Amino acid sequence: MKIYSGRGARRVTAGLLLAGLVAGTLGTAAGPATASGDARGRLVSATAMRTYHSADEVAAELRGAEFDAGAVRYGVDTYRLVYRTVDVAGRPTTASGLVALPRNHVRELRTVSYAHGTTTYRGDAPSAPAEDGWAQAPALTYAAAGFAAVSPDYLGMGTGPGPHPWMHIPSETTASLDLLRAAREFVPTKGKALKRQVLAAGFSQGASAALGLGRELEAGGDPWFRLAAVAPISGAYDFRGAEIPALLNKELEPKLSVLYTALFLVTFNRRAHFYTDPAEVFQDGYAHKIEALFDGSVPGQVLFRETPESLKDLLKPRGFELLRNPPASLAAELRVTDAVCTDWTPKAPVRLFEIVKDEQAANANTARCAASLRGHGVDPHLTTFTEGDYNGSAHLSSNIQGTAATVRWFAEL
Repeated sequence: MKIYSGRGARRVTAGLLLAGLVAGTLGTAAGPATASGDARGRLVSATAMRTYHSADEVAAELRGAEFDAGAVRYGVDTYRLVYRTVDVAGRPTTASGLVALPRNHVRELRTVSYAHGTTTYRGDAPSAPAEDGWAQAPALTYAAAGFAAVSPDYLGMGTGPGPHPWMHIPSETTASLDLLRAAREFVPTKGKALKRQVLAAGFSQGASAALGLGRELEAGGDPWFRLAAVAPISGAYDFRGAEIPALLNKELEPKLSVLYTALFLVTFNRRAHFYTDPAEVFQDGYAHKIEALFDGSVPGQVLFRETPESLKDLLKPRGFELLRNPPASLAAELRVTDAVCTDWTPKAPVRLFEIVKDEQAANANTARCAASLRGHGVDPHLTTFTEGDYNGSAHLSSNIQGTAATVRWFAEL
C-alpha cells in the first residue's frame, strides 16, 4: 500500500491528477465485449499522457520520485489505454492502464508488465499521474531502459467503473493480460511492435498479480504472449497463514494494520458476503462510513483522518473472529488469493525480492512462497534487501530497490 507519499506526509495516496498532460485521444473501433471473452483486450481508446524527450528528462523524473535512474537510456512516451476486459463475475467491463514506450529506433520490443501495489484512491493508479511520480516510476524505469512497459490500473482503479476488488487474483490476471492485448493492438500505431516474451514484475499487491499473470501465460492463456521471467517484490502471498496472523499479533505498523484490515474486510465481503451490516463487524463510530471510505473515491489523507489508530478501536469481537476463523465463504476466497505460489510450477525463471523488517507485508509471506516453489522443484533466486527507508517505510523502499534490480536482470536475460 502506498501509505507514505509526497515529501514526508503520511497518507495512503498522493492523489492529484497533473493538469495539462493529456495531449489527445486516439479512438479505435471495437465491437461489444462478451462474457465469452472474444472481445477481451480490445482497445477502446488511447490517450497521450506525457513525453519525456530525453533520457535526462526521465532521469530527473525518477530521481524526483526517489527511484534509481541508473538504467535510463532513452526518453519515453506514455499513454493511457482504456480496454475491454471482464469483471469478477466474467461480465464485460472496461479497465485502464499505462503504456510507456522508449523513444528509440528499435521496432520490436520486449515487454515488461508491472503490477502496482495497493492504493485505495483511483486517482493514484498508474495511468492517472500523481504529483510525486511514484505510480509511474517503475514503468518509466523499464521503458527508459528500452522495454515496452505496461502497468494495469486493475478493475475499479483509474477510469474503470465500480469498486476495486482488492487482492482478487483472477481479475488482476485478466486485467493484466487484457492490457497486454490492448497494448499489442496500440503499439503498432507508434511504429513499434511487441515481441512475444513478457517479463512480469509487481510490487506488494502487484507481486501476487505478477505471479497470477505468469501462471496464466504458462497455462496458454494467450495465443501470442509467452512468459519469459517473473519478479515479484514484497508480496502478501499467504494472507491466511502469514499476513493476517502478523496483523493480529501486532507485528506490522499499527495504523497501516487498521487500514489493511478494513480494506480486507470491506472488499472481500463484496465477494464473499460474510456480513450483512457493517455494524456486525466494525465499531459504532466507523460502521456507518467504513464501506464508503473504500469505494475508490476517498483521498488517502481523508482515509487516515477518518479511521482509528488501533484494531481494537476499529473492530468488534465479530471482526476479530472473522480474521481468526474465516467462515466458509471467506476461506474459499482466501484459498484463491493464497494459491499464487502453491498451485503451479513455473518454467520461466523466478526471482523473489523482499526487505528485512517489512512493516506492511510480513516477511513470512516471501519465505512461504519460496518454500512452496521449492516444493514444486523450482529454485527461485531470493534477494533480501538489508536496509532501506522511503519516507519511513522499508516496504516502499523495497519497490525502489526491487525495480532497480529487476530492470538490470531483465536486460541480462
